[in-house]
Amino acid sequence: MKKNIIAAALLVLCGTIQTQAQEVNIGKNNITLSSDLMTPEALWAMGRIGAYAASPDGKQVVYTVAYYSVKENKSHHVICMMDADGKNNRRLTKSAKSETDPAWIEGGQRVAFLFDGQVWSMNPDGSDRRQLSHDDTEIEGFKFSPDGKRVILIKSLPYHGSIQANPDDLPKATGRLVTDLNYRHWDHYVESIPHPFVADVNASGITAGKDIMEGEPYECPTAPFGGVEQLDWSTDSKQIAYTCRKKEGVEYAISTDTDIFLYDVESGKTRNLCKPEGYKAPKSDPTKTMKDQPVNAPANLKNNPGYDTNPQFSPDGRYVAWLSMERDGYESDRNRLCVYELSTGEKRYITESFDSNVDEFCWSDTKDAIIYFIGVWHATENLYAITWKGEVKQLTDDWADFGSLQMMNDGKRILAERHSYKTPADLYVVTPGKDIKKTKTEQITTENKHILDQLGDITVMQRWVKTTDGGDMLYWIIAPPHFDETKKYPTLLFCEGGPQSPVSQFWSYRWNFRIMASQGYVIIAPNRHGLPGFGSKWCEEISGDWTGQCMSDYLTAIDDACDVLPYVDRDRLGAVGASFGGFSVYYLAGHHDKRFKCFIAHDGAFNLESMYTDTEEVWFSNWEYDDAYWNKDQTANARKTYDNSPHRFVDKWDTPILCIHGEKDYRINANQGMGAFNSARLRGIEAQLLIFPDENHWVLKPQNGILWQRTYFNWLDRWLK
Repeated sequence: MKKNIIAAALLVLCGTIQTQAQEVNIGKNNITLSSDLMTPEALWAMGRIGAYAASPDGKQVVYTVAYYSVKENKSHHVICMMDADGKNNRRLTKSAKSETDPAWIEGGQRVAFLFDGQVWSMNPDGSDRRQLSHDDTEIEGFKFSPDGKRVILIKSLPYHGSIQANPDDLPKATGRLVTDLNYRHWDHYVESIPHPFVADVNASGITAGKDIMEGEPYECPTAPFGGVEQLDWSTDSKQIAYTCRKKEGVEYAISTDTDIFLYDVESGKTRNLCKPEGYKAPKSDPTKTMKDQPVNAPANLKNNPGYDTNPQFSPDGRYVAWLSMERDGYESDRNRLCVYELSTGEKRYITESFDSNVDEFCWSDTKDAIIYFIGVWHATENLYAITWKGEVKQLTDDWADFGSLQMMNDGKRILAERHSYKTPADLYVVTPGKDIKKTKTEQITTENKHILDQLGDITVMQRWVKTTDGGDMLYWIIAPPHFDETKKYPTLLFCEGGPQSPVSQFWSYRWNFRIMASQGYVIIAPNRHGLPGFGSKWCEEISGDWTGQCMSDYLTAIDDACDVLPYVDRDRLGAVGASFGGFSVYYLAGHHDKRFKCFIAHDGAFNLESMYTDTEEVWFSNWEYDDAYWNKDQTANARKTYDNSPHRFVDKWDTPILCIHGEKDYRINANQGMGAFNSARLRGIEAQLLIFPDENHWVLKPQNGILWQRTYFNWLDRWLK
C-alpha cells in the first residue's frame, strides 16, 4: 500500500489551466495510475457531479462538476451541458472562479447561475454572459418563478440574538459575548442568518428584492444543510412555500419543529400550513427528552411538531407536498410524505405503508403514480412510485443509491444521480414502468470513466445473520481487487454514524469502501439495530440503548464473518468508524475481548456527560440520552447511557487506537477526541491523534483529505499487515 501511495504521489494529479486575478482554474484530472489499485490521490482526482437541471423541452441537461487540486488545496466548480441522452457533452464555463447552481430561465432560452456571489445568465452554448443581480450582499441561492417575472434570492443578514454585537469603537475585538444558546452551529458562530428575498426580474436585471421574513429573527433555509430546496414557487407564481423553525435560543436548541409557511407575494401575508392560527407550543423541560412531554402528546401530533421540510407544489397547483417527521426533538424520526390540499387545508400522509424514510420526491403528471420518491430499504436507496391511495410500487432494484429526483418536464422521465460502493455519482435518466422489469434506466454521464477504467474491480456481497435478540441483520462484504477466496485478508469492521444513518450503497470521499478494499482489506459493514430500511421498530431500538443491542450486532457480524468466510483473518481485525461510529469504536475498545488488533475513531463521542452540554443541538442529546446528567430523577435508560459512556471503561483498553477530530466540529467537540487520545497514552497504549484545526465534522480540504487517508492506511498497515 505504501509503495502505491508513493508512486501515485509522483503523478500530475491536478491540471492548472490558467491564472486570472491570482485564482487558479482547476480542470479535469487526466491521470495515469501506476497500478490498478485506488490511491488517495486518485480518489481526490475524481470530478464530483453537483447540481443539475433538465431543459423545459427535456432535450438538454445542464449540470456542475467540482474538480479538486491537491497542489492548490482548493476546488473549482464548472458548468457543463449535454443532450438528454448524454451526447454532445461540453463545458460551458471557463472562468478562474467557480460557477454553480445552474437553472433554466426564459423558457429554456438561457441558463442562470451563481458567479462571484451574484446571479448571472448565459445562452445554452455559454455565450452572451450577463450579470443579472448587482447586490451589495452575496447571494447564496436563487429560484426563479415559473412566469420568470420574479426570483427568490437567499441572502444572509446580521443576527445578534445569541451573540451580542461588539462596541463600534472596538472594531478589532475578537471576543464574543454569548447571551443564549444556539450561538454556534455545525462549524460556525451564529452571527448571521439567511433570509429569502423576492426580487423583480426586468430588462435591467434583478432588483434587490423584499425580505419575505422582514423583522423575523429566524433562518430560512435552516442550518446547517438547508438550501433552495426548502422553498418552492406555486405554479401561478403568486405564492411561495418555505421551511422555517421560528424559534430562538434555548427553544431552538431543544426543538426540531420546522414548519411549512405559505407566503402570498401580492399581499405579503404568511400562514402556517402545519399548525392552526394562534397555536402555541406546550412548554417543555429543556433538560429532558421530548418523547413524553406534552408537545408530543397524541392530541398535539396533528399540529406537526417535528421536522417539516422541502415543500413542492403539484403541477396543477392544487396541493403542496413535503417531507414530514411526526415528533419534536427526534431528528431521525421516519420521514413521511405529507400532501396538503390548498383549498380545504386537509393533510394526508400517503406513505404510511412504506415503513422507512422518504428521502426525496418529485411530482408526476401521470394518473397512476402521482409522486415518485427514493427511500432506503434493505440497505439500498431505490426509486418508488406512490398512488393517491397510498399504494407503493418499487421501480428499481439496484445495489445502488439514487438521489436528487427531478421530472424532465414531460411527466414521463426522471433525472437522477446514482452511486454505489463501486462508482461515484453519475447522472441517469429513469423512465418508470409499471414495475421493476419495465422501468428503464440509462446512464448519461461518465465523469470518472478515465479513472475507473484503470482500477481493478472490487467484489460486493450481502449476508444475513441472526442477531442475539433473534432478529435478521444484513451486512455488506466488500472484497479487494483480484480477490481470491483461498487467501486470508486483514478485515475491517465498519461502524456507521448517525446513529440512524443507513449503511446503504453510499460513495464517500473519505469513508470509501472501494479504496479500503484496494489497499487489501475486506470490509464488514453491518446494518445493525438503529438503522433505517428494516422497519421502524428495528430503527428506533437504538435510542436510549447506545451500548446494548447495536454493539452486540457489531460483534455478531464480525464473529459470523470470522466463522463462515474463509478469507477473513480473525487474527488481523480492525474496527473503524466516525461520529456514532467513532463512539462505537471507543466503546468497543473496552468491550471487544481482544478481537481487534487496532481501532480508528473519527469525530466520535467519548465522554457522554461532556457531550451532553458540548453539542450545539440539545434536542439530539435529550432524545438519545433521555435526561441531562445532573437530573436526579433520571430514567433507567439515562442512567444506563451515562454509566456506559466509553470513558468509564478506559481501564479495560488494551489495543492501539488512532483518534481523529476537527476543531471546528461543534456537533461533537474536539475535546472528545483529545480526551480519548490522552487517556490511551496515560494508560501506556499506543495511540495517535490526527487533529485538524480548520475542519468540521468532515474533512473538506484536499490536502487534509490526503493526509487523512495516508494516516488512516498507515495506521491499519502498521497493525494488520
